[in-house]
Amino acid sequence: MKTVGVVGLGTMGLGVAQVFAQAGLAVLATDAVRAVRDSAQERLATSLNARVQAGKMTPEERDTILGRLIVVDELGSMAAAGLVIEAVVENLATKRDLFSKLERVVAPEAVLATNTSSLSVGAVAEGLVQPERFLGLHFFNPAPAQRLVELVRHPGTSPAALKAARQVAEAAGKRVIDAPDRPGFIVNRTARPFYGEALALLEEGRNAAEIDAAVLSAGYRIGPFSLIDLIGADINLVATRSVHEATGRHPRYHVFAAQEAAVAEGRLGRKSGRGFLFPELPGQPPRDAERIVARIEATLVNEAGWFLSEGGVTAEGINEAIRLGLSFPHGPFDILSARGAGPLHALLGALEAAAPPYLKGRYAPAPILTEAQ
Repeated sequence: MKTVGVVGLGTMGLGVAQVFAQAGLAVLATDAVRAVRDSAQERLATSLNARVQAGKMTPEERDTILGRLIVVDELGSMAAAGLVIEAVVENLATKRDLFSKLERVVAPEAVLATNTSSLSVGAVAEGLVQPERFLGLHFFNPAPAQRLVELVRHPGTSPAALKAARQVAEAAGKRVIDAPDRPGFIVNRTARPFYGEALALLEEGRNAAEIDAAVLSAGYRIGPFSLIDLIGADINLVATRSVHEATGRHPRYHVFAAQEAAVAEGRLGRKSGRGFLFPELPGQPPRDAERIVARIEATLVNEAGWFLSEGGVTAEGINEAIRLGLSFPHGPFDILSARGAGPLHALLGALEAAAPPYLKGRYAPAPILTEAQ
């Protein structure tokens, strides 16, 4: 494969384009908004200049990479691409319409991929003439820096399409992990308690700074509220709502009022200048930091246990995806080994007993914890 297509040139799409341009591929890229198309080269140059200034890239290498990004005005110009990845708005109808147009343009053997983080890959594929060549390639932001890519098949995806997508992503330096087509895939599903339990603590009267400080004291590179502020509260809310609805509104994925209020008030995090914590810093951890961390980690382990029980993934795959996708110091099953099933089961039981009515069932232990009793 010599040419990759990217549709959508926002932060994620341009990052994906950079990944493949740095890997030596020609990248055909477009966006529905002309101003976004027109600024793509300049924005990529800014990203690459940071690497030049840091001594990680020569000016000549930068210019070569910039030359591989070919911004086109129309989808019809994607005909030469062997793989086309979309990074457009998280809207099912929009994505379906886009792919119905793309499959009329690209070669019959070309692979089509969605970078969705919250929609069902199978649902996006509905209506395609050749659904067998369609799959999910979920990159993490910022795409040039994050190694993980989740490769998601739907029931009709062909082995040939999966092989081609894996090969081109691995050739670009990514660690590709197979993920089932279930709400949130691996990372966005199993990481929900990292945000959700922090929001539960906030609702109980703790503040964002002390919760983040507690988590940082346990070796995490970023706290849950700082991570929401980095991702964007609006984006995080969409992912939470998506998993909540797709799982029958299970209380493990409860959408907390504080999260909805932050978005309604425009406190989206770094991109809006104000978030749950940003621009403030966490500060010193509270005296009961370990208690806060134990609670968040117990729910992380429990969620991973429920996910594992549904099949289609391994404990090793979940561990690696979480470590890579979120830069956590350990995966949930590493935590299980360190803390032990018994203490985790007891902590979840105490949390369930104290939970308000609308959260009852949130802390029900996964089979991996009950079977160890």
